[in-house]
Amino acid sequence: MTAIAVPADTGHIAPAQKSALYWAFSDTMAVANRNLITLRRVPQLLIFSTVQPVIFVLLFRYVFGGAISTGPIPYVDYLMPGIFVQTVTFGATNTAVGLADDLLKGFIERFRSLPMARSAVLAGRTLADLVRDTLVVLLMLVVGIMVGFRIHTNVFALVAALVILLLFAFALAWVFALIGLGASNGEAAQAASFPIVAVLVFASPAFVPVDTMPSWLQGFANHQPVGATVNAVRALCIGGDTATWVIQSILWSIAIVAVFAPLAVRAYKRA
Repeated sequence: MTAIAVPADTGHIAPAQKSALYWAFSDTMAVANRNLITLRRVPQLLIFSTVQPVIFVLLFRYVFGGAISTGPIPYVDYLMPGIFVQTVTFGATNTAVGLADDLLKGFIERFRSLPMARSAVLAGRTLADLVRDTLVVLLMLVVGIMVGFRIHTNVFALVAALVILLLFAFALAWVFALIGLGASNGEAAQAASFPIVAVLVFASPAFVPVDTMPSWLQGFANHQPVGATVNAVRALCIGGDTATWVIQSILWSIAIVAVFAPLAVRAYKRA
């Protein structure tokens, strides 16, 4: 009788034994890496993502800042939390533009033909955009410090502010993923995205105190998602009623993901 050699247990799991969750995670990381490779090979994408926020910082700090009263709080300290939120809000439109371009060039069809998780393309894109947002926000923090921005609380509150900011950025990416999948090209995606971000950012406490706005606008400015996040980040950076705004911002982020992530995945399946 011929003996049959049994291979030693190496601890590796056969592909067939790996769970669907494992493969979904693996596919997501592969797509995220693909988008990050693009960012590394075309660093201008990261550079130009910071140009607009830097212009806003210089414009409001040195041109409009002297005409805006924020009481005992230096205007630059009031301004920078709003700039942080404005940066990730406008940056989220890149998700729409990128997905619209992928759809136009046929990459989405190629991905759909592969045996990969349906959610991986969108999750990978939003994850890569979150990494980009992290780099841009850290750069804007350095710019803010250079123009006089100072933290009035402590380093732990600053870290919490950055976490809330990035959670909000991740939530917005799903909104604009849905817009990108419904657009015919990158230009159309950008055109469809701009009115949304413009209304949310400029009708908020990002740049001026809400009490200077008309009374009918004040409630909307404070309690829409961008306004709540601006107030949360500002409270964590310079003090104030922190818990109320932090809870509102987190709830907005969770609600946005809960609504728009399934809609975006559904749109991807039909794209």
